[in-house]
Amino acid sequence: MEAVKFLDAKGLACPMPIVRVKKVINEMESGQILEVHATDKGSKSDLTAWTKSGGHELLKIDEENGVFKFWIKKA
Repeated sequence: MEAVKFLDAKGLACPMPIVRVKKVINEMESGQILEVHATDKGSKSDLTAWTKSGGHELLKIDEENGVFKFWIKKA
């Protein structure tokens, strides 16, 4: 999966991962993919809900060594 932007949100607590994701997504074009890495356990449910409410598509979630990796396609 080829992301056009990458956001490192590791070490950030709620609500900062979503705040940062929103800022980056707003700079992207429709259909582009953002890859996000976060360590906040709440980011999994938060980003899932946020992408759905914003009409974006959560393509994939992975977890590796305590890091959650998200691929979000902008609506």
